[in-house]
Amino acid sequence: MKRKRRRKNAAVMEAMGGEEDPKEEAHQGPSTLADVREEYGPAVEDLGVSEEEDLYRGADELPQGPVKHAVPETLFEITLPKVEDRCSLEPMVDILSYSENEWKGNTTKSTLIRKGYTKLSQRFESLRRVRGDNYCALRATLFQVLSTSTQPPFWLQVEHISTWAEELEAREGLIGQWMFPSECRQGNGSEDAVQQLKRYMELLENRWQAAVGCSSMEERQRLCERVFQGGEEELGLLEALKLLMLVRASEFHTTMQEGGDVPVFCWLLYARDSSDCPRTFLSNHLSRLGFSGGLEQVEMFLLGYALQCTIQVYRLYMTDTEEFVTYYPDDHKEDWPCVCLVTEDDRHYNVPVGQPNGLQVPEDVIAIPEDVPPDCLESKSQKTSRQADCH
Repeated sequence: MKRKRRRKNAAVMEAMGGEEDPKEEAHQGPSTLADVREEYGPAVEDLGVSEEEDLYRGADELPQGPVKHAVPETLFEITLPKVEDRCSLEPMVDILSYSENEWKGNTTKSTLIRKGYTKLSQRFESLRRVRGDNYCALRATLFQVLSTSTQPPFWLQVEHISTWAEELEAREGLIGQWMFPSECRQGNGSEDAVQQLKRYMELLENRWQAAVGCSSMEERQRLCERVFQGGEEELGLLEALKLLMLVRASEFHTTMQEGGDVPVFCWLLYARDSSDCPRTFLSNHLSRLGFSGGLEQVEMFLLGYALQCTIQVYRLYMTDTEEFVTYYPDDHKEDWPCVCLVTEDDRHYNVPVGQPNGLQVPEDVIAIPEDVPPDCLESKSQKTSRQADCH
């Protein structure tokens, strides 16, 4: 089984354009059907799953399109209650202990990364490792947003996000060929991509509102532990984030064509030969996200704008440089909420915890769109409270 897991890890890292990390550890819990059978006995024998099928498949093994599941969801829930009973983020570990265990030796890189973790430990106590597939940037960001949100963003309160997929398909015809991971079922089998994404956008709105409605940080954490289990609910939310990014990218592109002002990163986003318009951005970049590629740096800016949230990233391989702490985007640090991530290589992202690390503005502050004058909506107390940003 260990040999099979190493082959899986190598395949995923090759899809991400890098080499297998020898320190990468598998998540706890059974990862193959043989493991499940050993733990749960003969109850799984009739599920119609091949002995060779790994229940935690690598990103390169995800089917390139919607998949209809022959086994009802309720059967999995009843027969295998613990297969999904593991969070996509590992339990907290002490940052300095993690650093010493994972980056042993005296090579230049090891010394640099350990120094970065030492600096990170001055603000955060612990680290949670995020499941290492090509969704990790989206997963880490959404986990931080939901686990720390005390107020829904302005756009979620005033816009009907459940209609975005239909509107984008009618306007630009971009949704019909959307690719979903195999875990994302097509409802009763009659859903098209537009209907499926509508369902996931409604799920995103509902889960965000549920997180906001929690009475404490601990309750929000428990909610996220239930949501981020690697199944359809989690992956559907991540697909909803991809749609949110596409909608914002399309809006920015339209503004650019009309000669309007857009954030600087938009010119970089559409300057790529592989991404000169929303259609090529979707087909060559966004559609691969979660399958064979992760987020590039310019797309991290888009994610921040899509959520109206500043994503503060500690880039450990950039320790002792001006880019050690990078903000996506860097022009709304004072008026948007902020979440924090950490990366060793700009490919895989983990979550620092243990100190105030999430939406660091009080509950009465919400993100205001750029076209609304601040004096019209911002109270004196809100102006004062915006000092609690990501620094």
